Amino acid sequence: MKYVVTIRPDTRDWRTLLAHAIPIIDVRAPVEFAQGALPAAINLPLMNDHERAAVGTCYKQQGQRAALELGHQLVAGDTRAARIDAWREACLRYPNGYLCCARGGLRSQITQQWLREAGVEYPRVEGGYKQLRQAAIEAIDNLSSLPMVLVGGFTGSGKTQLVNEQPLGVDLEGLAHHRGSSFGRTLSPQLSQASFENALAATLLRKQITWQHHHYAFWLLEDEGQMIGSNHLPHTLREQMNNAPIAVVEEPMSHRLARLRSEYFIDMQQAFCTAYGEEQGWQAYSEYLHHGLYAIRRRLGLERYTLLAERQRIAFEEQQRSGETDGHFAWLLPLLENYYDPMYRYQLEKKAAKICFRGDYHSVAAWLNDRRSGGITAR
Repeated sequence: MKYVVTIRPDTRDWRTLLAHAIPIIDVRAPVEFAQGALPAAINLPLMNDHERAAVGTCYKQQGQRAALELGHQLVAGDTRAARIDAWREACLRYPNGYLCCARGGLRSQITQQWLREAGVEYPRVEGGYKQLRQAAIEAIDNLSSLPMVLVGGFTGSGKTQLVNEQPLGVDLEGLAHHRGSSFGRTLSPQLSQASFENALAATLLRKQITWQHHHYAFWLLEDEGQMIGSNHLPHTLREQMNNAPIAVVEEPMSHRLARLRSEYFIDMQQAFCTAYGEEQGWQAYSEYLHHGLYAIRRRLGLERYTLLAERQRIAFEEQQRSGETDGHFAWLLPLLENYYDPMYRYQLEKKAAKICFRGDYHSVAAWLNDRRSGGITAR
């Protein structure tokens, strides 16, 4: 079979790779990829974890030449052919992509050579993942210093939707695959800390391209704590957020409950059943609800937790039986009124000097649009 390829040079343009989500064929071992990767990367390793460990041990004990010989022995014959086929298919699927290994050294060069022998010319990232990671860290440090506004408000106020509607909105919870509360998990597992930061850097760089179109530009982010699930916000971003003005969304409880019903009880139940099938999906959804409440049992106190857990159990059974979700308000409403709302109210009181606007969802959206267009002097 003849492959038509376009020869392109290797690259050191790490920021462009991040900003434009250019596909990366990452040939590091799966364990390395899991520790940190770019959003647009796919993992097609030259060596699997076991092979890499064996070669690493050999390198320490016998040196580079012996390690190379062992690597070629482990990745030979049908194994080598299968990996070349996988790389070749990926190269043809992503003709604008690049190869990448840890430091742009032997592994990506070997992959590049084997592909060339198979009739495919494909460039690699010079400096590898190490340089891409450094570019991501520098991008966060630099771009975090630009003006920003935070959106605050009680749970269910629509803050995430508001952020995503703005051209320079950065959905930190979306990037972290977590909604930032005890019920915050999603069906997508959270990324490693490095991968989360890489995704954040890519988003900032991509959105910075549109910065020039807005004379009074500013990042818009939710008023988050230091942690979003298991991911923590980078220090430079956190410091800038600590000094940013806050627009507070004040929505009536009825609107908040409607949003939370849709997001947590309807959408999550459907997502679990779609992912796992009807029976296992309902079970996973039940465990999700139970764990969300159980995680804060000590803060609630045993008596209150026991009462709310029983109401949650009854509501779940009613939803499973009839599809009705109103029963969930019997535990959700007191949880909001007695736990989440007082907690956020206390946190917001400490930031009172930074509050620059208050209003309902549509008022805050209009205020942000006016500020971005220059109708309100940037702070």
